[in-house]
Amino acid sequence: MSQTAIRGFYKLCLSTLIAVYFLILVGGVVRSTGSGMGCPDWPTCFGSWVPPTSVDQLPPDYKDVYSAYRHEKNVKFAKYLTFLGMDDTASHLLNDELIKEEADFNATKTWVEYVNRLVGVTIGLFIIALFWRSIRLRQSNPKIFLLSLLTLVAVIFQGWFGSIVVSTNLTTWTITVHMFIALAIVAILFYLLKLSQPDSEHSAIMGPSALRWTLMGCMVVLLIQIFMGTKVREVIDQIAMALIPRNQWIEEAGAVFLVHRSFSWLVLALHLILLYLLRKTSGNKTLPLALIILILGTLLTGTGMAYFSVPAFLQPLHLVLATITFGLQLHMYLNLNTDPKLVFNKEE
Repeated sequence: MSQTAIRGFYKLCLSTLIAVYFLILVGGVVRSTGSGMGCPDWPTCFGSWVPPTSVDQLPPDYKDVYSAYRHEKNVKFAKYLTFLGMDDTASHLLNDELIKEEADFNATKTWVEYVNRLVGVTIGLFIIALFWRSIRLRQSNPKIFLLSLLTLVAVIFQGWFGSIVVSTNLTTWTITVHMFIALAIVAILFYLLKLSQPDSEHSAIMGPSALRWTLMGCMVVLLIQIFMGTKVREVIDQIAMALIPRNQWIEEAGAVFLVHRSFSWLVLALHLILLYLLRKTSGNKTLPLALIILILGTLLTGTGMAYFSVPAFLQPLHLVLATITFGLQLHMYLNLNTDPKLVFNKEE
């Protein structure tokens, strides 16, 4: 029964991971279409579980009502920030008039955000089911049980912090934190996949210990690049709010974009070195090829945004490719078997 339970857990974990990546894609669509404030409250949308389709369904003073609602929530959040010693951040949150400003109702943006929330609820159900299945494994595989519990806690926290992103009117640093929490959830799910992976589906890579350090370096530079990408997004958001034409966004982004673009060459160079090393090893050959395709796809979508005025459809694609790349890197790292005495396979 234990093997059957583990295999069932593995399949559910894989489905959950795919669903999380879909949510990241949907979140990117929300971001690129400017729909993040389509619902000014949480978990309801304009006070209803089914959002309105017309401004006529809202009271005349809806902007004042939801601005006050969000401010009240921010007052509570500011107390947490003050407790953590983030006094300046708390003060800015409470006194910035732009945070209190309420957007005009837009039915399309409201429903885009509402679909995003429905997908998020579905992910929550997946995580609850995953934890429920892990209870059967708590005796034989306590690590799976504890990590499943951690995933459930992380998703609950992510849901709550999502409400903070809304209440702060999409304050840039909250969006960045929200995204990195999602990456942490992805990382835990990949580890759970490794722990529950059936022997018949192992995809081990054999190589010297230096390979592990190279792969680790690739993960670090990619995470740095993702973080710098969030800084570019923050600047682009400010430029867009200033009503500057889209074809001038990249030019106006200035140094932060240039640094992000230049750093991409380091990301590519390290991954080419990694690909060379992996070709000289034994084991799974599909994963290294998939990794370099993802890196190239990420670079190409980034280049497309730079040269074609940041088209909205490329923004979520760029984000998803980067996060999938991180996940594949972690998957390879977890499945890497190294030995200091192991030499490269000369058959290549």
